[in-house]
Amino acid sequence: MKNDNITKTFQDMSLGMNSYFERIVTEEHINLFSEVSGDKNPLHLDEDFAKKTIFGGRIAHGMLTASHISAAIVNFAGPGWIYINQSLKFRSPVRIGDRVDTHLEVDKLIPEKFLVQLSTVCSVDKTIIIEGSATIKSPVN
Repeated sequence: MKNDNITKTFQDMSLGMNSYFERIVTEEHINLFSEVSGDKNPLHLDEDFAKKTIFGGRIAHGMLTASHISAAIVNFAGPGWIYINQSLKFRSPVRIGDRVDTHLEVDKLIPEKFLVQLSTVCSVDKTIIIEGSATIKSPVN
């Protein structure tokens, strides 16, 4: 069965292909993510509390920042692709007003399973915030 909304399949992928996505983190993003996720850690929501921590102020949820990888994947691969796995190493915090730059690159193709392995890096002002890898599966075999 053909799905006209699918723009890329496994056959369209090649080693070294890459993509870039950017987004500025806002207070509204943090508040909405807190509501959706249920993560009400005052480190993300309460400036007075956060000032007394090692971060010296509010920071964005790590998983909010990591969700930029998901957005980058759908922008890169197109609709229908699904996550198989994701590894993340959090290296630095993200603050309100930071522009998170997300870069993906195809590292490995697994044709027998229609899988694509990506390196993933999120950075703010060239400082790596998150690094890791993701594996995605083609929506069409």
